[in-house]
Amino acid sequence: MIEGLECANISNFNLFKDKPIRNEVQSITLDKDELKDIVYDLIRTIRDPEKPQTLEELNVVYEDGIEVRGSLCDHVSVVRIEFNPTVPHCSLATLIGLCIRVKLERNVPCPFKLDVFIKEGAHTTEEEINKQINDKERISAAMENPNLKEIVEQCIKDED
Repeated sequence: MIEGLECANISNFNLFKDKPIRNEVQSITLDKDELKDIVYDLIRTIRDPEKPQTLEELNVVYEDGIEVRGSLCDHVSVVRIEFNPTVPHCSLATLIGLCIRVKLERNVPCPFKLDVFIKEGAHTTEEEINKQINDKERISAAMENPNLKEIVEQCIKDED
């Protein structure tokens, strides 16, 4: 069992944020519970694309839907997020998954592998959506679309 996870915060490993690249590496040690808390604190504040509430307020994301596993060989954590769309035919489930992914990619302070899934049985096209939100090429292409990028930015921005 891994006691703590050694995390390197590499500033130039940021695919989705328009920030200057810095070549700094900071070592951070987090245990699984600390990383889970960081992940939940980040995703719970994401705004729903259609409603004024957050994903936490709508019970789309929840603490039990986050699982963190460590890797012994390369100190990279595996973070699995399960979310539950508000209705089984939610047309914005893919966008919600994209928002979760982008916010975590930008803000988690250590390297990790991220898997985002719709809760089993919670959506009529869950397999297709799960494939889309875990495909790096599709994610990259989606974030190149200025309209989609603007929606994602509005959903994930932190309220002051």
